[in-house]
This record gives sequence, structure tokens and C-alpha cells, in this order.
Amino acid sequence: MKQIGFTTTVPIEILLAAGHQPVDLNNLFITDPHRSELVDKAEAEGFPRNICGWIKGIYSTALKAGIQEVIAVTQGDCSYTHALIELFQLLAIKVVPFAYPYDRNRGLLSAQFKSLMDCYRVGDEQVLTTKRRLDALRSKVHRIDELSWKANVVTGYENHHYQVCTTDMNRDLEAFEREVDRFLDELKMRSPFKERLRLGYIGVPPIYDAQEFYGFLESRGARVLFSEIQRQFSMPYPTSTLLDQYLCYTYPYDIFGRIEDIIHEIKIRKIDALIHYYQSFCHRQIEDIIIRRKIKLPVLSIEGDRSFLLDARTRLRIESFLEMLK
Repeated sequence: MKQIGFTTTVPIEILLAAGHQPVDLNNLFITDPHRSELVDKAEAEGFPRNICGWIKGIYSTALKAGIQEVIAVTQGDCSYTHALIELFQLLAIKVVPFAYPYDRNRGLLSAQFKSLMDCYRVGDEQVLTTKRRLDALRSKVHRIDELSWKANVVTGYENHHYQVCTTDMNRDLEAFEREVDRFLDELKMRSPFKERLRLGYIGVPPIYDAQEFYGFLESRGARVLFSEIQRQFSMPYPTSTLLDQYLCYTYPYDIFGRIEDIIHEIKIRKIDALIHYYQSFCHRQIEDIIIRRKIKLPVLSIEGDRSFLLDARTRLRIESFLEMLK
């Protein structure tokens, strides 16, 4: 079994059908106990200070893990990926490009799927069988998400964790499913949480320690009941084909499809306010303008850089925002 790294969500069904192990380099980076050193290493090798911390982390993580092959998403994610590809090629790491068409063009995305399937020598039936296997596991993660806002028995961090892990099934499909099953059994014994403020989190997952971030909100009487992109990672829409599944996936396309999804979830989950997170030096900061004009709820915008712990200023801004809502 060969480890195949990737820079953001790709159709892992193809990799699993081919007998390979998908590795989300983002997850591997952010869960590394020495992640700050990984960013330092990239900067020591010449990465500029004023580029995204995630890109630096992905680069150093791939080298540390000994990844020899990477699927790089060249459209639909980070513009820095192009330069990252060239660095990987310089280091003799095989790069397989994959692109999400901006306009959700079905034909163009289908061509990308065919290219990836040809690269890994798998056919439609193998991939569809794998999709059905993953759908069964994803449905359990969707149940965890549902219990977070319907039954109030799942913390913001727990929901974040299980949804984010679906990008590569925590690098071990069977072990991850056992973890999910144990957690669902545990939830049967829980009493509902009492936080009054119902928050939505939109934007990419935070570079901050997620357990600290979500825990801080809960210590101040608020709980995140909707994590936008994390939920998208879990492929929340029922589909019969792999192509439809990734056409429904909102993250790599235009902001307006994301906003439509956000507004729908705000309504059914009875969300009081939003936290919009974006990374320093990222083009997605500009989307904050559109979000504020289109979504009629209080929005706190938070910018993360390379600090993995909540700094005093961010803590104060969050506390002031929650006090205002109360």
C-alpha cells in the first residue's frame, strides 16, 4: 500500500479503490505535536514570512512523513499550490495535478476524474463500490453532526474532529469507523449541554489548536453547532455517483454556492451568529466582504497566521462579541 498525499480534499474513493492510502497533508500537519517547528523549517529553507502558514506546514509535513507522491489541487483551493508543486518536483516527489473547475462544469470535472482514474488504473465499478462503502461511514459522521444541533450532546470540537477526519478517513478506514461507532455509543449516555448561544463557524478550519478554540467558546457560554467547511469535507449530500458528490461539494467553487448552503444551515440549526475564520495572506479574506453583505447575522471575522494558540487579542475579541450577543 502506497501513501498518496494531497493538498486539499480529492476523490479519495479513487485512491482507496486502487489499494493506496490517502493522506491529507493538512490533517497530518495540524495534528503534529511539533507543528510550529514544521513552519519554522519551511521558513528556514526560504519560504517568505508573508505566505500562508498552511502551505509551509504542508511542505515540511510531506518531507517529514517521507511522502513520495502528492495529488496537488491546482484550481479550487490555494493559489500558492502551484509554487509548492514546483518545489516538490525539485525534490523528486511525484506530483499528480487535479483541478476543480470554478464554474462547476460537469464535463471538465468528469475529465479530471477520468484522468485520475487512469493514473491509478481503476474503473467505474471499483470506484462506485468504494463510494458506497465510504457513504456508509460518512452517514455515521453525519449522525454525529445532527446530534450536535438537534440533541445538543456533541461539543464543537468533537463535531469538528470527526468531520475533518473524513478527508482521508484518518488514514485508516477500519480504525476510524470503530472510533466513530464507539463515540456514537457514548453519546447515548450523555445529557444535553446548556450553552445558550448557538454559533456557526464558516471558512477553512482554524490553524489554532481546535480543541482550545472550540473549548474557549464553550467556556464563555457559546457552542458551535455548524462548522461549514468541515461539514463539506464529510460530503453531506446524498448522491448516486461520485461525480455528483464532488459537484455538490461547495468548497472549491464560487462563494455564492457556499453562501446558499450556509444560509440554509443557519435556518434549520437556529444559529444566532457566525464566526468567519480566514488565514493571513489568503485570497479568501476578500470573501468576507461578500459574506457580510449576503448574510444578515452578526459576524465576527478572525484572522489566523502561524500561532497555534489563541492569542490574547483574539480571545478578547471573541469575549466582546459573545457579550454583545448576550
